[in-house]
Amino acid sequence: MKVKLDYGRDGLEIEVPDSAAVLQMAPSEGLDRIEERIERALVHPIGTPSLRRLARGRQNACVVIADITRPVPNAVILPPLLRVLEEEGIAREDITLLVGTGLHRPNEGEELVQLVGADIARNYRIVNHTARRRETLAYLGQTSGDAPIWIAALYAEADLKIATSLIEPHLMAGYSGGRKAICPGLMGLETMRVLHGPELLSHPRACEGSIEGNPFHRQALEVAQRVGVDFTFNVAMNDQRQITGLFCGDLEKAHAEGVRFVEQQNGVLVDEPVDIAITSSAGWPLDLTFYQAVKGLTAVLPIVKEGGTILIAARCAEGLGSPEFAQMLFGASTVAEFAVRLAEPDFFAIDQWQLQELCKVLDKAEVMFYSEGIAPQYRDKVWVEVIPSVEHGLAAALARHGAGSRLAVVPQGPYVLTQTKGGH
Repeated sequence: MKVKLDYGRDGLEIEVPDSAAVLQMAPSEGLDRIEERIERALVHPIGTPSLRRLARGRQNACVVIADITRPVPNAVILPPLLRVLEEEGIAREDITLLVGTGLHRPNEGEELVQLVGADIARNYRIVNHTARRRETLAYLGQTSGDAPIWIAALYAEADLKIATSLIEPHLMAGYSGGRKAICPGLMGLETMRVLHGPELLSHPRACEGSIEGNPFHRQALEVAQRVGVDFTFNVAMNDQRQITGLFCGDLEKAHAEGVRFVEQQNGVLVDEPVDIAITSSAGWPLDLTFYQAVKGLTAVLPIVKEGGTILIAARCAEGLGSPEFAQMLFGASTVAEFAVRLAEPDFFAIDQWQLQELCKVLDKAEVMFYSEGIAPQYRDKVWVEVIPSVEHGLAAALARHGAGSRLAVVPQGPYVLTQTKGGH
């Protein structure tokens, strides 16, 4: 049968055996009368006064938005929100849209138009967070886990603090959204060094679908609470990138309600682990780089048996990722070699955490990777087998595991929360 994987902007159609299980999030319709629903959510939020009441008397506002790697429908959700702020007396020039880039590159020019829509890009002040520039950060003490709290000063000093985000499964935080817009979205490099450090991320609960007992979640929430969030605006989306849920208000309460919704919408169960999983990195914009594509691999790890095979298709239109990430890839040829470096007490490199996540995958399964964006000279340096087509990789995997292999296909990759019965 033919299955279409999310790949780049257009998708990728592949041929798989009829016996394959296709795992997708539960069918759900996008919300109708969306502007009316947004306005209602701003008036009747979860656990806080209305946004209008919160904005009354404030001198300025900072609204955090996700960067280009998240398909948040900013052009839909921001106009009603910004209109309330201005109607309550906050001048447009006193509103800052702060792009929570974490350590990602800035979003500028035409990319900003894609991010927020032409009208907002033209008429509002938009600033990219700069985690590596200490002079743009404010220090707020230490977390209970001894992480120094360095946060974007523009946000920390704002009179009204608002965070917007998409709730989806996340490979470290359990679920994105809520506190994650602030941490890691706005945190400094030194904060990242601890919260994305090898000890914390090696915890078994620092994985997709896990909130309870997740040390990354606890530390990120502590950071967000320390700096403060007056109002949060989270959305859930279906596989057509339509809004299916609005969760506005209190940082914890609104996020918790959204997580419950997304767990039901995005979660799928399989009876037992499979021999072969075919997946994606959810297409554009999440599959822009090899770095981001790792999320597609970790997302299916719970349903792949020990020694199984994962085939992933990710466009990687921007190549491997940051220079630091590429340098680490090239600097170690095996998981074992990188693990030795990671264990060194003083070792730290930007984006090391994503290689640690890749190591988790390769410790359990072999990986075959299809991409048009990985340059030929790098294909033998990325720790995985780069294949000429998904079908080519599937034939090799079936030959390895046998004709009766259990096979699952996850077209939307990390947007789907895969679990086995009795698993986490």
